[in-house]
Amino acid sequence: MLSSNCPCTSAPAWAWGQQFKQNGGFDSMLNKLKRAALGAHTPHDKATAASKPVPMPLPAQVRILMSQHIGAPAKALVKKGDEVFVGTKIGEAGGFVSANIHSSVSGTVAAVEPFRLSNGRMCDSVVIKTDGKQTVDPAVKAPEVTDKASFLAAVRESGLVGLGGAGFPTDVKLQPKDPVDTLLINASECEVWLTSDTQEMLNCADDIVRGIEAVLKYTGIPKCVIGIENNKPECIDLLCQKTKDKPAIEVKPLPSVYGTGAELILIEKCLGREVPHGGLPAAAGAIVMNVTSVSSLGKYLATGMPVVSRVITVDGDACEKPQNLIVPVGTSYEDVLNTAGLKGGVILGKVVAGGAMMGPAVRDLSYPTTKTTSGLIMLSEAAAQPPQVNPCIRCGRCVEYCPMGLEPVEVNQAYAARDVQELGKLHVDYCFNCGSCTFVCPAKRPCTQMMGLAKAFYLGEIKKGGNK
Repeated sequence: MLSSNCPCTSAPAWAWGQQFKQNGGFDSMLNKLKRAALGAHTPHDKATAASKPVPMPLPAQVRILMSQHIGAPAKALVKKGDEVFVGTKIGEAGGFVSANIHSSVSGTVAAVEPFRLSNGRMCDSVVIKTDGKQTVDPAVKAPEVTDKASFLAAVRESGLVGLGGAGFPTDVKLQPKDPVDTLLINASECEVWLTSDTQEMLNCADDIVRGIEAVLKYTGIPKCVIGIENNKPECIDLLCQKTKDKPAIEVKPLPSVYGTGAELILIEKCLGREVPHGGLPAAAGAIVMNVTSVSSLGKYLATGMPVVSRVITVDGDACEKPQNLIVPVGTSYEDVLNTAGLKGGVILGKVVAGGAMMGPAVRDLSYPTTKTTSGLIMLSEAAAQPPQVNPCIRCGRCVEYCPMGLEPVEVNQAYAARDVQELGKLHVDYCFNCGSCTFVCPAKRPCTQMMGLAKAFYLGEIKKGGNK
């Protein structure tokens, strides 16, 4: 139900938007977030929350991409015929903003060849035929860390990136230009169906604490806040217990509202701070790490094993056995889905990589999993059918429920007119394509897709030196 000050109860959304700007607009984004950012109340569908991760059968081969992160692709270090082991470094970071890549299996390199990514670009990939032994590379051992320099070197060597979806190299994130006083752990996991982070907290709490303490110790950040949505009471209780004698670490329960996991929203809800327009979290005194990322760091510091597998939630109305699977990086989607199975008599209509709200539809099931693959959602043909789109009724729900306080109605008008200046005033670049506007739209309009197009157009024009 909409709140009493919802625009649809008093005036059209465009009129409310004019009043919104007259009252200060985006001059104080923080106030707008506190006042109006509701976020969508999506169904959680966390059916696999109690599903302890189990290893999937080893695939016959894996295809490991050299681009699994933001920044420059890694450079392949192996060639056809080379023998590799679990943890063998097969890709060297291709620049400062890049990440090392490691083999997830033991076996023989069958090919090093170009592969088309989901964004249309090409990158190198290493195809490895598995030998079924999963022999660990003898070079895998816990790193020697004594100071900040050796700590950052170890993080870079591990190839760790943000495992919440963005894939930003962690060693770069831990070297901010601005002073930082808080390490913020994103443990909200607000996406529909996904429970891999939940299981990471329940099964690897000690690794999470170890990773946090290492970051605080070697970067000099004085405190840490772990933000967890309150629909995960077991996780909150366990981490509170693990950190009760650690005053530098605070566990903060958060409202269970979709959109909480976005960095800007998380910083506002946990710290009461605003990230300046166009700035990084460090500009608000925070570094944000996903809970599985910091857990993986804790494991690497203890064992030397880099990220070579991921816990992936497989669920959806077409899935026979919804569960959390431990999947070697580079395994094809098809192999993962075959492990979970398709319900009898159900026609598979669509597979979504990631959460149902933000994840893209999969074009080819031969596509490999990466470090950032957190879920595969199997939708039946009926569930995959797009709804009938009706004319906009100016109800204002897209405005009311946007977690960033944006105005999709006005953005649509500005984009239709290709008005770069107006798109800038509307802060279209704040949109992170969460899907809330489409979810709440009673006319079933593709608001999120429109916002994505408007944002891409705006950023493209700005890059070309267009009207700001």
